[in-house]
Amino acid sequence: MVNTLSSALEVVVRTDPGMVRGHNEDAVFANPNQGFVILADGMGGYNAGEVASGMATMLLSTELEAAFATRPPYAVDSSTGEPYAHRCLMDKVALTNSAIHNAAESQPQYAGMGTTLVAALFYDNQVTVAHIGDSRLYRLRGEEFSVITRDHSLLQEQIDSGMILAEDAKYSQNKNLVTRALGVDPVVEAEINDYPVLPGDVYLLCSDGLNDMVEDEEIQLTLQMLAANLELAATQLIQMANDNGGRDNVSVILVKVLSKFPAARSWWSKFLAWFR
Repeated sequence: MVNTLSSALEVVVRTDPGMVRGHNEDAVFANPNQGFVILADGMGGYNAGEVASGMATMLLSTELEAAFATRPPYAVDSSTGEPYAHRCLMDKVALTNSAIHNAAESQPQYAGMGTTLVAALFYDNQVTVAHIGDSRLYRLRGEEFSVITRDHSLLQEQIDSGMILAEDAKYSQNKNLVTRALGVDPVVEAEINDYPVLPGDVYLLCSDGLNDMVEDEEIQLTLQMLAANLELAATQLIQMANDNGGRDNVSVILVKVLSKFPAARSWWSKFLAWFR
């Protein structure tokens, strides 16, 4: 299989402790050659959040790298009819959750630790997104800027139920209370969805240290102005969060789609596709 991902995707990764926190409990990872990126925002006392997010990115990336080295993400899962990427992410996230939970249970200093997670896997002109908690994935497509993920948080539930207006959410005391996290419980369900990808798209994965400090409209404007220079865009986003107070760690991963990246299927699979 010829890997076109490294030339089709531009990836920039940044993480910063912010202006208040003494250490960084966010963790980020990118593998442009296999087309996936991972961001985690840890929680827990005594630096346990740092351990949880580090375990999440390290374990999940290792598992995904091994899995996709033997089977391509676009392969169809015979049991579900979905791309293998979908099932693989679900299984590997569950495995990572168990590892973090077991570490928290067996080591008192890590009791109760957990982490958010947002992971994006690019393949065959699409992206599969898995997320848990309130770290987000945004997409800039032309003039349209939208949140692809939906926060697993008490605040989001209150907005959905009509208890609070979306425009008043920024003033809520429940801003950072997540309803789902990796490693806290023995089992957690990741929300996984597939989206078509177009050349020119810019994807932003971020911890809430960015979107709590910077309005979505400002994030959009920054990406539109600096889309031609992702390095500068990432630096500017973190600077804006810090300039506005930097009350939390802030991490961003930017992925720009430079060209199409169809799967390099064999002639036999293309032949069989005619009969589906």
